[in-house]
This record gives sequence, structure tokens and C-alpha cells, in this order.
Amino acid sequence: MPTRRTLLAASAAAATLAALPAMAQAPARSNPMPEELRRALERDPTAPVLGNPDGNITLTEFFDYNCPHCRTMLPLIQQLVSSDPQLRVVYREWPVFGPGSEFAARASLATLPMGRYWQMHAGLLSMQGRAEEATVMRIAREVGLDEAALREGMLADPVERHITNSHLLADHMGLMGTPSFLCGDEATFGAMTLAELRELVARGRQTMGV
Repeated sequence: MPTRRTLLAASAAAATLAALPAMAQAPARSNPMPEELRRALERDPTAPVLGNPDGNITLTEFFDYNCPHCRTMLPLIQQLVSSDPQLRVVYREWPVFGPGSEFAARASLATLPMGRYWQMHAGLLSMQGRAEEATVMRIAREVGLDEAALREGMLADPVERHITNSHLLADHMGLMGTPSFLCGDEATFGAMTLAELRELVARGRQTMGV
């Protein structure tokens, strides 16, 4: 079962995101997510978006390509998006399982401006064994990517900013690990069923009044 809690903006790592307020004034909700934090989570131009980019609710997933539970969530997220035309899903690459995860995250993000992110993302989450340099590059070749161009893209500023911000945001909110899902003012940690994902999104809509 996933661990569920209401989001708290303050944490031991708050100094790293000093520009974000500890709380926002929102009398209708007892523990609201600050709007600055919501924008950082849901509207980061470096973050891949699946589903309806203009949808009325956003589900954010923090994940790692070497996280076994993240791999099991791939088809469920796809089903969720297919069944909810007003849902937008934001992916936050959060490599916490070592250098192989960092390499995979950089390689995947580098494909975003190439228009091949979803093929690379699905390939990495569906692969056998650990994501590391050799296996990541094997997936890249299967997807039809140029290795030299990919390696160059892995060093691009948007890739660096995305990964750095994922660590900062996760620390700021005290996330427990991957996968972590955020919707409305709520965060959950751990693998979820499709029904649980739908319930989380429904609560998010209720919280946001949509």
C-alpha cells in the first residue's frame, strides 16, 4: 500500500529553496501547497508532460529508472492517461539509485528536444536488468538515436537544471523515495493500483475545485 500524507512545504532542506514560502495563505484548505511550489512542480519547462498539456489537473511522478516499483507503474500511468482526457502527467526524473540512474535520467531527458522521449522512457522502464551506461546506450540504439548527439545532449543546461531541481524539490518536500506521486495538496509514496491512482487524481480535483 502506498504511504499517503498531506504535503508540507517546510522541511529540513528548506534553505535550498529559500525562494519558496513555507506556507501560502489559502483559508479554504488547511494545509495548501504554496503556488510557487506548485508552479515549480507542475510547470517546469524542462519536465516531460504526458496526456493533455492543458488538462484541468496535474499528477506529478518522481521516479528512477532503476526503481522496480517505478517500472511496474508504467502501464498503469498509460492506462490512467488513456482513460482521463483532462489529465496531465508531469515526470520528474529523480535519480537516487546510483550513477547508472543518473546516466539514464540524463540520456532520457536529452531525447526530449529530439521528440523521442516517450520511446526512450518506455524502453528504459521496460528493460531487463539495471540501467547503466551500456544498457542505456543499447536502448538508445534500439530507439534509433545517434549516440554522439545523445551524449552531447546529456550535458545540456535543461538536463542539468531538471535533475538538480528534482533533488531540491524532493528534499524540500521531504519525499521518501520513488515512486512518489503528487496531486492537489497530497503526496503518496510507493507503488499504486490503477484504482488508487484514480482516487488520488479525484481527490486532487476536489482539492483544486475542478
